[in-house]
Amino acid sequence: MVAAGFQNVFKIPELKRRVLYTLGLLAVYRIGVHVPTPGIDSVALASFFERAQGSLLGLFNMFAGGALERLSVFALGIMPYISASIILQLLTVVIPHLERLSKEGEQGRKKITQYTRYGTVVLSIIQGFGISVGLESMTAPGGAPVVIQAGWGFRLLTVITLTAGTAFIMWLGEQITERGIGNGISLIIFAGIVAGMPTAIGNTFQLLSTGEMNVFAVLILLVLMVGVVAFIVFVEQGQRRIPVQYAKRVVGRRMYGGQSTHLPLKINMSGVIPPIFASSIIMFPATLANFINVPWMQSIANAMMPGNLFYELLFVVFIFFFCYFYTAVTFNPVDVAENMKKHGGYIPGIRPGKRTADYIDRVLTRITLGGAIYVSAVCVLPSILISNFNVPFYFGGTALLIVVGVAIDTVAQIESHMLTRHYEGFLKKSGGNRLKGRR
Repeated sequence: MVAAGFQNVFKIPELKRRVLYTLGLLAVYRIGVHVPTPGIDSVALASFFERAQGSLLGLFNMFAGGALERLSVFALGIMPYISASIILQLLTVVIPHLERLSKEGEQGRKKITQYTRYGTVVLSIIQGFGISVGLESMTAPGGAPVVIQAGWGFRLLTVITLTAGTAFIMWLGEQITERGIGNGISLIIFAGIVAGMPTAIGNTFQLLSTGEMNVFAVLILLVLMVGVVAFIVFVEQGQRRIPVQYAKRVVGRRMYGGQSTHLPLKINMSGVIPPIFASSIIMFPATLANFINVPWMQSIANAMMPGNLFYELLFVVFIFFFCYFYTAVTFNPVDVAENMKKHGGYIPGIRPGKRTADYIDRVLTRITLGGAIYVSAVCVLPSILISNFNVPFYFGGTALLIVVGVAIDTVAQIESHMLTRHYEGFLKKSGGNRLKGRR
């Protein structure tokens, strides 16, 4: 049935065009990852990054799709854009002007997007300058300098190159969202993580052949990853269904309503946003600290190493914060309760209006707690794997959550396009369990 579903994708001209457009832009992104920034000794830089596996730089490199270890034009990745988005969403809560813009529909959204772009450029300039200064003091294990000719010329060129690269990735993501299929920014991160899988698998087999990892450890790792994927899929599809009853209404000579339905609340309402936002917040100062050779900055970099108690606690705190914050931004119980009341809907045993909003908010708060615990538990898995199983790559809970979550959302969007045109989706109708994307 899955093969037939993919065949149906290319029978719909619009969907075929969207899928091919998305694949084409992702291919452009992957080509750009291999275009180096001028003035860098690539061999010396690669030797330096061999020591960074399992560190925060390794995590940043994973999100950048391997662009950081090559210091390509896309070395900063999409993280400055995500950081700017976080800042704008936080400011929307405290600045009345931004709050008004967020409620003005399409025009307001365009204005906020424009501010986000400006913020992305500013953050890229800051990060690009910090990285360029840090690169000048970096040397490979053999003592070879990473920068061929240090100076302000190199710094300015690096800042311009990396900022332009991030702006181009931002444009690619927006084009995929608008004209392709799925969320462009999430798909770019998804493509970067998936592109590192063959190398990670090759490194694992190399360690297996040299005896640094035994077969039993690899089997445990494989079973654990399959189990985590199954667990993620199970929880991502989990819902708390609140029963909703609609009263009968007589309009003219016809009677409407009277049916029973439900309000589905996902366990993980915020999806993959919390770990991405949390990683972005932590990586922004910590990445600069890794490149700047100042004692107190190096202390910050060491404290931010994945596996350290401080890093893990900070990561979990940010995940909890963004789980609740993003859920509050995207789902308003008061609006839901008002819409239900306007259409004659009510929750059995709960009075319409404020009581209904309070009830939905209470249920949402409880399931968001469970969702935050689930996301935190999955995302700290990489540190456990790296420290206990000597895993030669940074791939685990955070990456798996992003890969599985983005895949579910993208397949759900493709399936919705197919079903609206009366084509069979990826799953049988009789199965009763269609893949549900996030709303």
